[in-house]
Amino acid sequence: MELKNVNKIEKVTSGNQAAIFRIGVGLLFLVGVMQFTGFLSAGSDNTMLMIAAVIGGYMAMNIGANDVANNVGPAVGSQALTLTGAIIIAAVFEASGALLAGGEVVGTIKKGIIDPAMITNADTFIWLMMAALLAGGVWLNIATALGAPVSTTHSIVGGVLGAGIAAGGLGIANWDKMAAIAASWVISPVLGGLIAAGFLYLIKHSITYKEDMLTAAKKMVPILIAVMATAFATYLALKGLKKIWKIDFITASGIGLVVGFIVYLGVKPMVSKAAHQLVNEKASINQLFTIPLIFSAALLSFAHGANDVANAVGPLAAISDVVVNGNISAKAPIPLWVMMVGAIGIALGLALYGPKLIRTVGSEITELDKMRAFCIAMAAAITVIIASQLGLPVSSTHIAVGGIFGIGFIREYLKRSYDHMVDEIKLHHEADSPEVIESFLLKFKAASVPKKQILLKQLKDKASQAHFTKKERKQLKRVYKYELVKRSHLIKIAAAWVITVPASGLLAAFIFFAIRGMMIPM
Repeated sequence: MELKNVNKIEKVTSGNQAAIFRIGVGLLFLVGVMQFTGFLSAGSDNTMLMIAAVIGGYMAMNIGANDVANNVGPAVGSQALTLTGAIIIAAVFEASGALLAGGEVVGTIKKGIIDPAMITNADTFIWLMMAALLAGGVWLNIATALGAPVSTTHSIVGGVLGAGIAAGGLGIANWDKMAAIAASWVISPVLGGLIAAGFLYLIKHSITYKEDMLTAAKKMVPILIAVMATAFATYLALKGLKKIWKIDFITASGIGLVVGFIVYLGVKPMVSKAAHQLVNEKASINQLFTIPLIFSAALLSFAHGANDVANAVGPLAAISDVVVNGNISAKAPIPLWVMMVGAIGIALGLALYGPKLIRTVGSEITELDKMRAFCIAMAAAITVIIASQLGLPVSSTHIAVGGIFGIGFIREYLKRSYDHMVDEIKLHHEADSPEVIESFLLKFKAASVPKKQILLKQLKDKASQAHFTKKERKQLKRVYKYELVKRSHLIKIAAAWVITVPASGLLAAFIFFAIRGMMIPM
């Protein structure tokens, strides 16, 4: 056998070994969950609770593999964090958010999408919750394998809806709630995209389009970091800590403003000192956003763990409550062991399977630098705040991915605009030597936006004395098209978003009927 064939076999085998290792570790975790649950509930009929705990652990692992990438992906893509560093930060803060701020009770019916009063039989309710959990986990698993970041909330919502309809018919569903969730498919990414694009436009015009970028950065970067601190403090007060500390928007905003002002006073001299050691170019300005990005990844992970761990442990807590008390409640307590299953499962899923989605979010949709990633983090916090006050349902996954697409599209727009100006310069210098054209282009590139406009006006005034043919006038309007956003990813992710609820719903209905068929005695 030739040496190159041996090398190919070794390469394929090593990849298979890594996959087997990940599967093995995941199975060990699920077996451990089952044994731990059996130990806690020893002496009682705990079979259903053990099965539900394993399914809950599986769901938590898939949340870690898919959803957490949205919080750390931009920081990794911009190289503010290494992949290993991002996984460690996300795992620690996701688990901390779940255990410290995840709350003590959870609604047994997620988002009120079905009427629990129509499920009177405790066994039917347990089967419904198990089917919803398993369907949500399976769909997330499929989406992760396809490289599509999807909403875990929508996955479990679809599961509860599908299993609920299978158990109680179409009348059990709250279709008004479902219409609001469907609206979030558009609201979340559009809001996130617009806010992220707006911040990038602001940064470019206030810093990187200036001739003296360092002086502009000394003034604007502390303000931008203070705005981020205000947004994140408000976001955490309203959403991340809402289960242990309920406050109104005015109070949360006041806390955010105080935090932002303190941060501004602290970072202003630090930014000024750092800027003295940098050169006047965009790459240097990017370095000033590194630390804010690391903090944003940690805070987003904490808030996500506090809020979305309920997607994994909520149905499990509801099943545990029914098994222990024998009746169906609107609210169920979350035992510590249930929260630990969710927290550990999310961290483990992130470590084993998260890198694929982190790379997709961080680098495969559009190229990110630290300024662009900063804008996405800002969009994630601000969009949630705005939407929560307007009563709009939004998905953190859709916001983050929408922010990335927004960054890509504004880059395309700015690139086309700049290339259009370069086209005009080259056309008006057709009679000049290449050296003259290159000299003017360098001068044009280094100029600030107002000076660019003056240079173009002077060029057009001079050219107005000449006579151009019709063909030459058409050339003035030519614009090169740069696709800085991968359209294939846009189509794939949008399709995954649209089918998440129906797909998990159909899976849940099928699983519910299968469970009921096995559990009802012949």
